[in-house]
Amino acid sequence: MDIHELKFVGCGENIVEFDEDEMFDEDEETFADSSSSTADTSFDTVIGSIEDIIMGESFQQLQQTFMEKHYHEFEESEENKLSYTPIFNEYVDVLERHLEQQLMERVLHFNMNTFLEQLMQHKEEVPDDIFHMLLTFTDFMAFKEMFLEYRAEKEGRGLDLSQGLVVKPLIAAGSKQTGLNGLQ
Repeated sequence: MDIHELKFVGCGENIVEFDEDEMFDEDEETFADSSSSTADTSFDTVIGSIEDIIMGESFQQLQQTFMEKHYHEFEESEENKLSYTPIFNEYVDVLERHLEQQLMERVLHFNMNTFLEQLMQHKEEVPDDIFHMLLTFTDFMAFKEMFLEYRAEKEGRGLDLSQGLVVKPLIAAGSKQTGLNGLQ
């Protein structure tokens, strides 16, 4: 078969080769069909890019520096201090601007408003860690909780699971252990 007779059809990263001269049987049952829309594909691309960005060194460093600068302000209390508000606003401004700028560089025709609309429609599909990170930009209580967790970790008050660990020997005391060949 001549290479010029072949046609290639692509769907995402999948490429299917078929001979133009072959006829497809209309009665054949279709087992796999792409039902994702362009909007769904675009949304998935943005989410993948967000994962890459927030796991990247520049975002991690920016967030770490910001939290290190302000964590001492936050206290475990029902009442919120007035000083939290400018910190929250600065956090949103700095990190959201960085995230949006990175997305605009990585995703062709990225629009934050369009993405936010899609996010509300697909929030069940977004990994929890990504959704929680995005929530810190809009939900003050999630933001405060992030700082309280950071402070507890910095002060050594993080979750201690060592009390729940119990070490038991596999062989009871006083019993004889046999080697690989059954020798004692």
